[in-house]
Amino acid sequence: MSIFEIAEIFGIIAFALSGFYMAVREKLDLLGIFIAAFLTALGGGITRDTIADKMPYTFTHILPTFLVIGVIMAAVLLKLNRHDKLEQTTIFIVSDTLGLVSFAISGSLVGIDAGFNVFGIIMLGLITAVGGSCLRDMLLNKIPFFLVGEFYATVAIIVSLAMYILNEFNAMNFLSSVIVFAIGVALRLFAYYRKWKLPKLS
Repeated sequence: MSIFEIAEIFGIIAFALSGFYMAVREKLDLLGIFIAAFLTALGGGITRDTIADKMPYTFTHILPTFLVIGVIMAAVLLKLNRHDKLEQTTIFIVSDTLGLVSFAISGSLVGIDAGFNVFGIIMLGLITAVGGSCLRDMLLNKIPFFLVGEFYATVAIIVSLAMYILNEFNAMNFLSSVIVFAIGVALRLFAYYRKWKLPKLS
């Protein structure tokens, strides 16, 4: 299994759970929950592959669909929807962080494979990481989460840049990718609990 496939699986599972939580918080019906989970988990990857002129991974492999359905069923069976303030629970924060970093890695890998320059690689990593949640928030008539000042999308940019640097120095391998993943996760969680925010103009 390639680094890309591992990152995709981690990202899909994590963001499907994130989408499930957001749909429950907005009191969507069962169909709405499925749509929100699918958009969050798969929307960024579909957009990424379209930009890179590739057949979307989701449309050529059945695993992503099964993963999203499995996550929703497991969440319902475990009654995760009964938690108050779901977006503040540890499982939501961790799952969202894992999805963010995993998709930043898979997006940057697609950009590298497509021969994009550093800007293209970073943008593809960013789009993959936040594209699904952006589509979900637009569907729910909300301002996309990553635009309101949290140190969130910045983590995806840093991770994508790190993957570009690894590739430039021919240091891209499973171990170095795991290190980037661990640093990205640690950075996002540290920023969340320290309440880091980007500056805003008054």
